[in-house]
Amino acid sequence: MAKPLGLKLDRSAKTPLTEQIHRGIRAAIESGVLTPGARLPSWQDLAAQLGVARGTVRAAYEKLSSAQLIVAARAAGTHVADRPSFPVRRDNAPPPGSFMEMYQELTAGPAIFQMGVPAQETFPAKLLARIRAQAVRVETSAPAIYPDPRGESALRREIAAYLALARGIECAPSQIIITSGFSGGLGLALRVLRLEQKKAWVEDPGFPFTRHGLQLAGLSIAPIPVDVDGIDVDYGLKHTPDAALVVVTPGQQAPLGSTLSLARRVRLIDWAAQSKTWVIEDDYLSELQIKGRATPALASLDRAGCVIHIGSFSKTVTPALRLGFVVAPAALAARFAEAAACLAPAPGPAVQLATADFMRDGHYLRHLRRTKRVYAAQGDALLKQLRARTANVALSGLAAVLRLAGGAPDLAIAREAASFGLAPTPLSLWYASKASAQSGLLLGVATSPQKKIEASCDRLFQIISRHT
Repeated sequence: MAKPLGLKLDRSAKTPLTEQIHRGIRAAIESGVLTPGARLPSWQDLAAQLGVARGTVRAAYEKLSSAQLIVAARAAGTHVADRPSFPVRRDNAPPPGSFMEMYQELTAGPAIFQMGVPAQETFPAKLLARIRAQAVRVETSAPAIYPDPRGESALRREIAAYLALARGIECAPSQIIITSGFSGGLGLALRVLRLEQKKAWVEDPGFPFTRHGLQLAGLSIAPIPVDVDGIDVDYGLKHTPDAALVVVTPGQQAPLGSTLSLARRVRLIDWAAQSKTWVIEDDYLSELQIKGRATPALASLDRAGCVIHIGSFSKTVTPALRLGFVVAPAALAARFAEAAACLAPAPGPAVQLATADFMRDGHYLRHLRRTKRVYAAQGDALLKQLRARTANVALSGLAAVLRLAGGAPDLAIAREAASFGLAPTPLSLWYASKASAQSGLLLGVATSPQKKIEASCDRLFQIISRHT
């Protein structure tokens, strides 16, 4: 007995009826509704059921037969073909507790208190849209040739000039490689250095994505504690003197906000030069420091060529650009260029040309000055609201660090807050091990507009009170 198919046809649709029948039966077979061996109506019977011409159904059956989904025989009729069963592919959520679950939670948004993204109200949307439109026209009208894998020369020149002015780094444009954000720069550097099975210092607490990236690259992680002077270099030398790599955020330590002291900078570079250890400087905020002037980059002190400087435009402009850069030591510039050409070429020319124009015409520096003023006001307002509710808070770079008493579950608090449009980041996720982890919340200054701060803080502390 043939199994009823329950097909529904849309005669007003542009899709031909034959194709609708073909897709409907195919979907039933692939989903398991029609199992191997199940008998189908003859094409004459199905045509009568659906009220269509016999040739319409016959053509659909012929397509299914050609795809080896059905078998037609005069005596036995038409059946679903025997075939291996495959699990249906579904775009499932990442497993609970996995890295990708954490990644999606930390990058979801936009939301109040979210870290790692700039303020929407300071984003020069109209200006950048106009500049990018012009850059797209230039890109599409240019000859169809492969672009320089290191990046557009115009952007590399602008970055070199900016770094000399704002970060104290003297470098040639040939040392600069354009990448897809910081992660693209880190991946490129790890390909060049080839440090599999070696040890790497990481700040503890420190950026969890960087730590996981080093582990994916086959390095062994050595967590080094952080204090008010930045990463504790002496602790690292005492416990892991054979490290082949150090990854630091010397400008504003992520997430605690301390600046690596001059004494420790000199100590780190001297040791790295003597031991032939590489240092990756994550300059994630560049000169975007809301209190005082940003300290020069660590790479500005490097005379031995052991510091690899990585910057990006994610925090200063927008992460949607997916644009960053590496400043390679002169001795490694050729190897970085080779790796970029063969494994990780720069993003498309249009976004680079637009960014070069944005910098060359002075818009970038003006944007940074305006952004600093907005963030300074928002940081003061956020700190005022928080200190009216607790003493366990301090401003740390572009975030407020709110310590939670009694080991309160910061991850559970953050997840509950998300349902109210708030996105505090759990501090415990930034620690290398659960044993050393401290409970707290990181509240982004950039995503805390003053008109919403009081109500948002009220809601956040209501949630905290339910977990303490």
